[in-house]
Amino acid sequence: MFDATFFRGNRQRLVTLLAKNSFMILTAHGQMQRSDDSAFPFEQEANFWYLTGVDEAHWWLIVDVDAGEEYLVAPHRQEYQRIFDGSLSAAEASKQSGVAQVLDRAAGRKLLKDLLARKQTAYTLKPRPRQQYGFYTNRAQHDLLQQLRGIAIEDLRLTLARQRAVKQSVEIAAIRQAIAITGESLAVVASQLPELRYEYEAEALLSYEFRRRGADGHAFEPIVAGGKNACTLHYLSNNQPLLPHSLLVMDVGARANRYPADITRTYAIGEPTERQRAVFAAVQRVHDGAIKLCRPDMSTKEYTLEIERLMGTELVALGLLKRADDRAGVYRWMPHAISHGLGVEVHDSLGRPERFQAGMVLTVEPGIYIPGEGIGVRIEDDLLITADGPDVLSGSIPIRLP
Repeated sequence: MFDATFFRGNRQRLVTLLAKNSFMILTAHGQMQRSDDSAFPFEQEANFWYLTGVDEAHWWLIVDVDAGEEYLVAPHRQEYQRIFDGSLSAAEASKQSGVAQVLDRAAGRKLLKDLLARKQTAYTLKPRPRQQYGFYTNRAQHDLLQQLRGIAIEDLRLTLARQRAVKQSVEIAAIRQAIAITGESLAVVASQLPELRYEYEAEALLSYEFRRRGADGHAFEPIVAGGKNACTLHYLSNNQPLLPHSLLVMDVGARANRYPADITRTYAIGEPTERQRAVFAAVQRVHDGAIKLCRPDMSTKEYTLEIERLMGTELVALGLLKRADDRAGVYRWMPHAISHGLGVEVHDSLGRPERFQAGMVLTVEPGIYIPGEGIGVRIEDDLLITADGPDVLSGSIPIRLP
C-alpha cells in the first residue's frame, strides 16, 4: 500500500521548509532489551518510518538540503545478528524508501563529519524528556544528538507533527482498513459475550479475529475492563471474571499497513441496571454532540470548552455535580482528554493547532467513571474532518447496550 512515492513525497515537502546551508539527520529507533539475551518486539520511530518506510533498528536518514542529496545509512550488523534476525539489504532499503544512495556505517560517519564541518544548521528530532510519562524513552535520538556537537540544532518535531496531521488518501485508506477489521472483530466478541467468563477470553477472541483478517495485530495493548476495572483508564491486566449486571469496556484497535484504529465500546454483561443505562446514555449524548463540532476551522479551544459544558450538564443530571460549569468536577469524573490525533501513531500529534483542518483524523472519546459504583463507560470513534464536516470512519460499529 505504501511505496517509495509516498515516502519520497513526504521528504520533499519537509525539505522545502528547511533553511539553506543545512542538513537533516534522523535516526531509527534502537532495539530495546527485554531480557538477558532477547529484545522487545521492535517499534519504529514514527517520523523515521513516515520519511523512509524502513522498519528496522539503527538506520539513519541524511539529507543535504542545498545539494538535494539523500542518503540512508545502514547499521553495522554482526554475522550472528544476520543469522538470527535477518537484515535489510541496501537494495531493499533503497526500493522501499526511494533513497538512491545507501551507505555503510563507516561511510555514513564520514559523511556526517563532512556536513558538520561545512553546514550552519543540523535539523533533527531532539529526544523527549526522559520519563515524561513515567517510562523511559528510546535512547537512539539522544545518542545521535551527542554526535551533533559544534553546530546549531533545530528540532523538527513540531514541523513534522503538523505535516503528518493532514492525512493523504493512502493513509486514510489504511486507517479505514484497520477500523473495518476492528469493527468486524468486535462484532464477533459482542455476539459471544454471553458465553465468555473472563476478560482474557474476550481479549483472546479479539486477537484471533484481528489476525485471521490480516491485521498486523493490536495497534496498542488492548484494554478489556469489566466493572470497576474500567475506572482504571489504562487497565491492562485483562484477567478478571466478567460479573453479571456489570459493564465491559473494550478500548482496542487493529493495526493494518502500519496504521491503527482506536475504538472503544461499552457492553453490558447480562441485563444492565437503570443506573448503568443512564450513565451510558449521558456519555453517548456527549459523544454525539462532540462529533457535530468536528468541522474545519473549529477552534480547538472552543471545542474543548463546549464539550466540558456538555459533560457538565450530564454530570449534574446524574447527581455527580452541582454545577455544570464546575470544570474541575468534570475532569474528576472524566479524567482524560476528549480527543487525540490518529495516524502513524495511535496518539498522533496534531501539532498543537488552533483550529481543526480538513484532512485531520482524530478520535472522540468521552467517558464517565464512578469507582464507588463500579461503573465505567467510554465510547470512542475515529473520524476524518472534511470540508463538509465530520466523516465518522467507525460509524458502522454499533453503539448500544442490550
